[in-house]
Amino acid sequence: MLIDALLPAGRDDVAEVARDLEQRGYAGAWTSETAHDPFLPLALAARTTRDLQLGTAIAVAFARSPMTVAGTAHDLQRLTRGRFVLGLGTQVRAHVERRFSMPWSAPVPRMREYVGALRAVWAAWQDGVPLRFRGEHYRHTLMTPVFSPEPHEWGAPPVHLAAVGPAMTRLAGEVADGLLVHAFTTARYLAERTLPALEEGLATGGRLRGDVVVSLPGFVVTGRTEAERAQAADTVRERIAFYGSTPAYRPVLDLHGWGRLADELHALSVGRDPGRWAAMRDLVDDEVLEAVAVVAAPEDVGTAVRHRFGGLVDRFGVPVGADPDRDPWAALVATSGR
Repeated sequence: MLIDALLPAGRDDVAEVARDLEQRGYAGAWTSETAHDPFLPLALAARTTRDLQLGTAIAVAFARSPMTVAGTAHDLQRLTRGRFVLGLGTQVRAHVERRFSMPWSAPVPRMREYVGALRAVWAAWQDGVPLRFRGEHYRHTLMTPVFSPEPHEWGAPPVHLAAVGPAMTRLAGEVADGLLVHAFTTARYLAERTLPALEEGLATGGRLRGDVVVSLPGFVVTGRTEAERAQAADTVRERIAFYGSTPAYRPVLDLHGWGRLADELHALSVGRDPGRWAAMRDLVDDEVLEAVAVVAAPEDVGTAVRHRFGGLVDRFGVPVGADPDRDPWAALVATSGR
């Protein structure tokens, strides 16, 4: 199992952080799209690293044209000398329509078409194939030499898809190079729901499990002191409560018989009580916390992660800071398969 780092967002020293992560032995560094652009930090990190895989986990696909994303990804693949991974996600309808002011439709068919459009554009640039992509949502039929970037030796980047439900997971198995599993999951949900859906997609696409990389940016609770562990636990409980209140993530709780918790979290989340977020956090008891998150002392995190997720995922991601002396994942990285 390879260990990846989740790059801190919005840091001016992201290039130095990436270089330090590579020196510490991390296999990859990933950016997410929340309050900051997911691509710009990777361009900086590319200049200070040689072996570290660099990717987006995730960039919001439906907020952008496939042509725009294809161009950015093509350039990052060149800048990183073949180390870039394009991780895409759909976001939810409200954000796509109301935050990005972009059209929404059934996400699985649109994402299938999106990936096809990307690969058609890359084939035009890399191999000189005429651009003749016509779909229901996207049409790319014009490409002239002045707008065609030069082909490079590293080829098109791999495409990883984020998935929560079985339909998108099947699509990842069918057409993508990787599956980005949401942190709000459990080993049981992975084994009984996620991976079987992935296998269905692989079978449809005539592919094997080794053709798709499964990555999980998991929740971990650790700390050197009781106070640090308590603070980490509260932070993760808040994240679990937030996701657990959302209908899209309810199947994880339902599988474990925690449907009542999902109801209570959702009811609080749509209320007006200013203290509702703390109340939601407090509903997440130790049983739920320890099912969703790995809870272990720093020196035991590596063993605990591998015991829980070994054989289920190929890569495991953790959030990190810039101070190597305060890195709680050192033991985990030291035993990674890089």
